[in-house]
Amino acid sequence: MSALLKAIVRQFLFWILFFAITRFVFIVYNYGEILEDHVSLLEQLACFWHALRLDFATSCYFLILPFFVFLFQSVYFVDWLNKVVKIYTYILVVIYSFVTATELGIYPEWKTKLHYKALMYLSHPSEIANSADSKVFFLLLFIGAIQIGIGIFLYKRYFFKDLVKTKFIWFQSLILLLIFPPLLLIGARGGVQQIPINQSESYYSKANIMNLAAVNSGFNLFISVHENMENFKKNPFQQYDPKVAEAEVRRILYTPKDTTTEILTTTHPNIVLIILESWSADLIESLGGKPGITPEFRKLESEGILFNNLISSGTRSEQGMACLFAGFPGHAISCITVQPDKYPKIPSLTKTLKKQGYSTSFYFGGQLIYGNIKGFIMSNGFDKIEEEKDFGNNVIHGKLGVHDEFVLERQHQELNKAKQPFFSALFTLSSHSPFDQPMPEMLHWKIKERRYVNSAYYTDHCLGEYFRKVKKEPWYKNTLFILSADHSHGSYNDWPFTSPMYHRIPMMFIGDVIKKEFRGTTCNKMGGHHDLPATLLKQLKLDASPFRWSLNLLNPTCPEYGYFSFEEGVGWVRKNSYFSYDERMNHFHQMKLPKTEKDSLIKEGKSYLQVLFQDYMHY
Repeated sequence: MSALLKAIVRQFLFWILFFAITRFVFIVYNYGEILEDHVSLLEQLACFWHALRLDFATSCYFLILPFFVFLFQSVYFVDWLNKVVKIYTYILVVIYSFVTATELGIYPEWKTKLHYKALMYLSHPSEIANSADSKVFFLLLFIGAIQIGIGIFLYKRYFFKDLVKTKFIWFQSLILLLIFPPLLLIGARGGVQQIPINQSESYYSKANIMNLAAVNSGFNLFISVHENMENFKKNPFQQYDPKVAEAEVRRILYTPKDTTTEILTTTHPNIVLIILESWSADLIESLGGKPGITPEFRKLESEGILFNNLISSGTRSEQGMACLFAGFPGHAISCITVQPDKYPKIPSLTKTLKKQGYSTSFYFGGQLIYGNIKGFIMSNGFDKIEEEKDFGNNVIHGKLGVHDEFVLERQHQELNKAKQPFFSALFTLSSHSPFDQPMPEMLHWKIKERRYVNSAYYTDHCLGEYFRKVKKEPWYKNTLFILSADHSHGSYNDWPFTSPMYHRIPMMFIGDVIKKEFRGTTCNKMGGHHDLPATLLKQLKLDASPFRWSLNLLNPTCPEYGYFSFEEGVGWVRKNSYFSYDERMNHFHQMKLPKTEKDSLIKEGKSYLQVLFQDYMHY
């Protein structure tokens, strides 16, 4: 058994070393840009440390075949199987070297790692060779060949040793069979935590090139292929000629003129965005919810503007982040946050504000690795990001992370020291299952989702305490607070998942920077939280045109519609009309459409998803 264990360990160590070598090549090749980004030597070296977990996971995937070959040899020795492992490793070395050498070529132009879309272009190598600079093309071939040579040499010289026939001891082989497959599985998913590992685990730097260097190229490409293999062949939601669908969407989004209602006393306020985990409109009394669930939110309504007709386009937190920070609605099948190669193509609210001199920060009590949110948030250029690991053990942790009262207090204290004007986002946690908030249940109602409702009561209580404190700070008078859900959640009303009522969410602007005549009012305009970027930027008199899908809800001439997505379908809402349609099943789950407008409204909704998904594919 010792020989088998040593063989597996040697395989593992080889891959860790080889990944580090190719990473070093990437850094050296792009060192000019790294210097331009003023990345310190210590931060460059940290790249190798932050890469380890993804390298470890990728190595576990690569070890699956060798493990079973070695195990078989321990039971029934066949000498030629040694060559199988050797050839298998050589093939992976060649493929991985090809991937990393290709990344050297595409990064200067695309600023991404190799992804599925780029892989599709590589299916026409002659076209690439003709369009590429000859010197660069042959240099990359040379680098790839050198990497292959180094990899094969190191593996053959220092890591691979033929297994020799030994006495078969059945219980040793049985132990290995029982122990190693689970260990490889755990290693491949990055541990036993609830959320499997993804590219976010390697993000650590404000210089995106260092984050990309830290991300394992093989792991990144696998995720990209897995997410897009079917979807890049053809838009799965194409119902109409692309030009017809595009014209329909342009008509839907068309705003005849800018007559923005200016609600702020200043165009340069501090901005605090509090993202409320899974808050449904059914939690808010003013939006039709039961009284007593969120009494503090109810009190705050008198100090601002409540948007009372919003529908969440997505159903997951990563989709909510894309809505709020990029103005990009959620859609079926996938999410743009899990595709790092698309980040440079989409607009960023954070970067827009940074150009205006805002300092920026983001606070979350959990693990941002979920849905690759960390990678997305870092790509937005936040100056400061704090998550669970930054809070230590002096605060109460639940199963998913630090509870809301402690995160809100951390942000409060940090904002007292922040450079103004600031844009600070905070993502709450405690209203996410398993709802283990550190407060006894206060609402003993015999209703469905009782625990969810009590978790919202807790977060609401924390918000009340937070606002009582921050109102005493000198920066409060020049601060706009925005409260918005990331997405909705099932409630005691038991709305069907495919109905518009299920997806209704709250959003509110509050603060002393809101003109007195607008405090305690409502905005009845139908829309979604992906409309936040345009709505906010127009109040600051900034250009919102890059946010194609985001509309200005405080412009009376702005069009109104509601959109939501699910699995492989679309929900579409107009005044007194709606439908939800599943593309895969060719089935309407919900429909309330006047006969005279039925066809045109169905065309609107289907065109919207078709063009939105086409944009996602194009990025």
